[in-house]
Amino acid sequence: MENPFKKAFKDNNDIETAEKHLESEEIEDLDSSEDEAVTVEEQEAETGTEAENVSPDNVEDDQTIVDKKDEWQDKYEKLNDQFIRLAADFDNYRKRQAQERESLLKYGAESTVIKLLEVMDNFERGLKAIETVEDCDKVKECYNLAYKNFYDVMSKIGLEAIKAIGEEFDPNLHEAVMQTPTDEKPEHTIIAELQRGYKLGDKVLRPTLVNVATAPEG
Repeated sequence: MENPFKKAFKDNNDIETAEKHLESEEIEDLDSSEDEAVTVEEQEAETGTEAENVSPDNVEDDQTIVDKKDEWQDKYEKLNDQFIRLAADFDNYRKRQAQERESLLKYGAESTVIKLLEVMDNFERGLKAIETVEDCDKVKECYNLAYKNFYDVMSKIGLEAIKAIGEEFDPNLHEAVMQTPTDEKPEHTIIAELQRGYKLGDKVLRPTLVNVATAPEG
């Protein structure tokens, strides 16, 4: 038979153990409640902070950004439209220039040919005039008139004969095909013209072929 004192002692130990266990659970529940309370307070603080951050000033700043974006978008669209129109105008200009260049290459000599038709008419008249003429002076006169008419027409176009005889040799205008030693003319003076040269405006079409005086030997 179990000793009643031992049994009582054992029961007392069990009660104390149970009481300690209950106290431990109450402490844990209390700590957990405190932690939850702290967490709720932190969340409320964060929510309050966010609410504070969303101030009227921030809303105005966001609206300003939107307005600026719309403004720059409008400017971009206007500039883009201008660029498209400019590109189209340039393309039309390029096509027009190409057509004008093609027309110039094809019909550029038109005005010149029209002027030369007058010369051709005079040659035809001269040929008819000398059919029954036996006087050489008359033929010579007709030839001179035709030549003068032709030269006048070419001068109107812009053709100009390059001066040579008596001029100082200029390699830009003259081409020396002969050199003659002489003391009658200064050195480098052109003493003869072998083929006339011409300019069209400032451009040399062909240089004059000349004979140039050089210093005599010895």
